[in-house]
Amino acid sequence: MNLHTLKNTKGATHRIKRLGRGHGSGLGKTSGKGHKGQMARSGHKHKPTFEGGQNRFVLSVPIRGFTNYNHVSYQPVNVSDLDMFIDGTEVTFEVLAAASLGKGPKGSKIKILGDGELTKKLTVHAHKFSKSAKEKIEAAGGSCIEA
Repeated sequence: MNLHTLKNTKGATHRIKRLGRGHGSGLGKTSGKGHKGQMARSGHKHKPTFEGGQNRFVLSVPIRGFTNYNHVSYQPVNVSDLDMFIDGTEVTFEVLAAASLGKGPKGSKIKILGDGELTKKLTVHAHKFSKSAKEKIEAAGGSCIEA
């Protein structure tokens, strides 16, 4: 089977209805738009929620909550996740992303949390560290660098 031999299944395609081509076409004169009114005019466009001028349902429903534009989202990475790196590694943002850790929404920052144990000496770069994570990394002989 090649691309040039592919054909639509029977009934998948329809003939185009030609509008305004006389009475015999079934869509002559007004071209299926009826007589007068907003829908019959040229350039007629409205939103999917439009209800003929009545207040739209979408507008009558209250908006709940708000979006805090100053919110900073942190991507959590546990100390136990860092144990997969080789002893003496400098763990940067790029290294974490390559290991599928700290991948989050664009612009999110990385915070190292203290869940689990660390047995290797690592130099860890992150935006924030929890108190317990800092203690565990430094107890293993590593260092924490806040960016």
